Amino acid sequence: MDNSLLDLLKSVDTPTVCNAIEVAQGKRGFANFTRGTMLCSAPEEGAIVGYARTAKIAAVNPPAEPPEIIRERRMAYYKHMSEGPRPGVAVVEDLDYPDCIGAYWGEINTTVHKGFGLSGALTNGVMRDLGDLPHGFPVVAGSIGPSHGFVHVREIGTPVTVFGMEVQDGSLIHADRHGALVIPADVVPLLGRAIQKLLETEKLILEPARREGFGFASFEKAWAAFEKART
Repeated sequence: MDNSLLDLLKSVDTPTVCNAIEVAQGKRGFANFTRGTMLCSAPEEGAIVGYARTAKIAAVNPPAEPPEIIRERRMAYYKHMSEGPRPGVAVVEDLDYPDCIGAYWGEINTTVHKGFGLSGALTNGVMRDLGDLPHGFPVVAGSIGPSHGFVHVREIGTPVTVFGMEVQDGSLIHADRHGALVIPADVVPLLGRAIQKLLETEKLILEPARREGFGFASFEKAWAAFEKART
């Protein structure tokens, strides 16, 4: 992914990318996106874009394995997050979902991950310390809560599922306050033009609708142009 595409992806919201993927594919039906309502720690900061660094955690129950195994896996987790292509996004599945209690994403952990060069985090789990999270590292999470519970890492680099969206380690992610999606690898070369085409097409209906005197006759004419441009 070149810098111009990265800048473009960061400048648009996730619904726009979702629509643009269908433009690039030439059909409706793209489905690898999150379901349900997610929460964003910093919606004003725009989209999170990057390659997934995946892991799984749990927090409701204490880990059953020996402490030294848990510590070793925790360090392996942080090493995994510190490596890989950039921009990167931490995508962490909480195995306790939908009964998550462990706020893995607080001030310390987000600051560490930002220091590793990651662009943000996506999780079905819990975030906390709102107001103290570092600027430039949005978290899109399933819930907000006060406790870290018995949070511990269970898996590293394996496929994860977040709000119905399946993510492989290395998948290209776009996420914001609307949720998230996985950009198909074969669409990436076509995506920049598809986004531009989508934005240009939307102007055909949006600009007339915002003018004084807009009514059904104006709508009918604008919609005909809009429909023609979409086909």
